[in-house]
Amino acid sequence: MNKRQPLAGKTVLVAMSGGVDSSVAAALLKKQGANVIGITLSVWPEDSMACARSCCSVTDVDDARAVCSVLQIPHYVLDMQDAFQHEVIDYFTSEYLRGRTPNPCIACNEHIKFAAMFRKADELRADYIATGHYAHVMHRPEGFRLTRAVDTHKDQTYVLYMFGQKELQRILFPCADYEKPQIRALAKEFGLPTFQKPDSQDLCFIGQQGYAAFLRENCAGLTRPGEIINEAGKVIGHHEGVYLFTVGQHKGLGAFSEEKLYVTAIDAEHAIVHVGKSDALFSTGALLENLSETFDNALCDGTSIEVKIRYSAPAVPALFTHTKEGPAVVFNRPQRAVTPGQAAVFYQNDTV
Repeated sequence: MNKRQPLAGKTVLVAMSGGVDSSVAAALLKKQGANVIGITLSVWPEDSMACARSCCSVTDVDDARAVCSVLQIPHYVLDMQDAFQHEVIDYFTSEYLRGRTPNPCIACNEHIKFAAMFRKADELRADYIATGHYAHVMHRPEGFRLTRAVDTHKDQTYVLYMFGQKELQRILFPCADYEKPQIRALAKEFGLPTFQKPDSQDLCFIGQQGYAAFLRENCAGLTRPGEIINEAGKVIGHHEGVYLFTVGQHKGLGAFSEEKLYVTAIDAEHAIVHVGKSDALFSTGALLENLSETFDNALCDGTSIEVKIRYSAPAVPALFTHTKEGPAVVFNRPQRAVTPGQAAVFYQNDTV
């Protein structure tokens, strides 16, 4: 548990997804004497096909309600359908139309989940909000800092990097000190009906149809076909839209060459997909945009850091620097498939 003052008597709103992690988070907080209130976000109409395949489905709402009943805590459902469409779905499709690869989970955390939780906490005059994420908020002399969870395989600091002091001082992550098998054991010990529920996989709004089908459904008519060009500048094929490609992708390119090719760059303005061999994917650095400094001390030019360039990637050594084009990172070793649109999250030791 986060190193804070005792929680007995404090009011804590817990984001209840209907999964085992948020269920145990609520149970742990109640065990510490907090006044716990469960909050579930509704992001799909009940009759939507997406609702049936998402992590915010009617079944998940029912599961969250059942857990709250077992724990004997209040439960609220907040309607976030319009906001989710605008802030997550529309963002997701617009980024692919621009030839970029989005981070919808980060957008959802910042603009939907945590935004809604903070608003409700203010309305109910709650002291804290909590989720089932695997991350720590540590209170240090210099302030509140986001640090990696005990379970490094489940660590989710990458999708939580955007929060500053104002938010971190009110966020609790009760699962941070546990590994996933321990969380399931605790769920069973607490008698929670979600103790055997499988973890959600992939993006909640994609489901079994897959990325390509979802993007075709939502991007049709918003883009134009174009050319696939190799490293020699030769047109080797055509595509129906840049939204179907991402840097580093190999799938779908086999028909255009006997060589194994990968997407190396996407020119959405001219509808061109550039492809090349694997070694063309490596970059020595990357330019940054929308730099989010969540701590008061600004990064100095030449600061040594570790950086994650995608959720599933390990943090790698790099230098933060300023260039004529703007802030950038320079990797100690070239990195594969540095993808426009993805977050670059900085670490020093275990701290974001």
